[in-house]
Amino acid sequence: MTPAIELSQVSKVYRRYSGRQFATLKSALLQRSLLKDLRPAETFMALRDVSFTVPKGSTYGVIGRNGSGKSTALKVVAGITKPTEGTVAVEGRVSALIELGAGFHPEISGRENVYINGIMLGLTRREVQRRFDEIVEFAELREFIDAPVKTYSSGMYMRLGFAVAIHVDPDVLLVDEVLAVGDEGFTHKCLDKFAEFRRRGKTILLVTHSLGVVERFCDEALWMEHGHPGAHGDPKRVVDAYLTAVEAGEEQLLANTTRKAVAAGGGHAPSAQSPSDQPAADAPPDMFQAVEGRWGSREVELAEVQLLDPSGQPGFVFHSGDAMSVRLKVRANAPVDDFVFGVSLFNADGVCCYGTNTYLEEMEPDQLRAADTEVVFRIDSLDLVEGTYKLDVAVHKRDGYPYDYHRQLYTFRVKSRTRDVGIYRPRHHWTFSEGIRFKPSRT
Repeated sequence: MTPAIELSQVSKVYRRYSGRQFATLKSALLQRSLLKDLRPAETFMALRDVSFTVPKGSTYGVIGRNGSGKSTALKVVAGITKPTEGTVAVEGRVSALIELGAGFHPEISGRENVYINGIMLGLTRREVQRRFDEIVEFAELREFIDAPVKTYSSGMYMRLGFAVAIHVDPDVLLVDEVLAVGDEGFTHKCLDKFAEFRRRGKTILLVTHSLGVVERFCDEALWMEHGHPGAHGDPKRVVDAYLTAVEAGEEQLLANTTRKAVAAGGGHAPSAQSPSDQPAADAPPDMFQAVEGRWGSREVELAEVQLLDPSGQPGFVFHSGDAMSVRLKVRANAPVDDFVFGVSLFNADGVCCYGTNTYLEEMEPDQLRAADTEVVFRIDSLDLVEGTYKLDVAVHKRDGYPYDYHRQLYTFRVKSRTRDVGIYRPRHHWTFSEGIRFKPSRT
């Protein structure tokens, strides 16, 4: 294996902004170090002992959350910044799609900027002239190439920068989250260009949040976390490990969101009245538009509400198609013979996805004892598309008189690798006649 890129124990330290500043560059240099004399709290370690090797001719993906050190690692490889410690070796001509159009001058035309930028990236004037038409055609700027760059939209500006960088014909292509530089058609052109580079045996180092692109294009992947290298190797395995960690973070965030909502919605208990004195109409006039909160007489109380994953453990992040259970811990002050338990699911826009209760399902109430009891509502298959959802739970009388109503206090998230749209994902399958064929799935 011949390495095209090799990082060995690379660390990068930045100085945090603070009130203690050097008055001049001379004073900083006279103190011999801009970093060594700083206290730990005055520095930020963007990369910590990072080592990885990208073989020549391979496509290597780097993923991670914002602030994980991905872009810093790419800038170190590009030579934009120098490592504080460690070594970086890159073999061959490099083109970096990082800060597209960084060398463009706004006052001169796109044509002139193409020549200047191409020369800055290592081409001769003759080479730029030979590739000029291809660059302009790729950027889709034929009509505007002689206009000053300051008149370009941000999309036009980025497309031209991408087109110049991609036509340098490098041995090593560094790509940092530039797939959003245009509309969907232009994005496909970019992906096709990456595929062409791969076929020609070029080396690509790709930093992106587009996990599907990593799985589709990359031979290997690296997951960065807090400046440290994490899982490394097969792209699907690395992406799965990363998503698992992301879901753990989402679990904690949603748990905190729910805890605050329940605390804020602890709410008032209206005076207990008989059903005849308090008709169902005294509840919010439109339950589908009622605001988040909690109300009811608390004669019967929902003391605790938990969402359970397929293994029976409390959770807030589920996968489309998983089983999910809602467990209600019920407390009654005295025996009652008129009670209904209800559950409703809403999406983030407040649209009701599904709602039911025991009375609608023809369960005639008989007796609820004065004790702590439990109700479990199980969904065998959570056939919802990816998104954030909220849960209503309630116990009330048959005429709607509320004992305890929890309105959208519980938030959970459904994850899916399938990017379909809508709310509900029905069980389905496709059939095709002869003559229609698809490539085998990579999953």
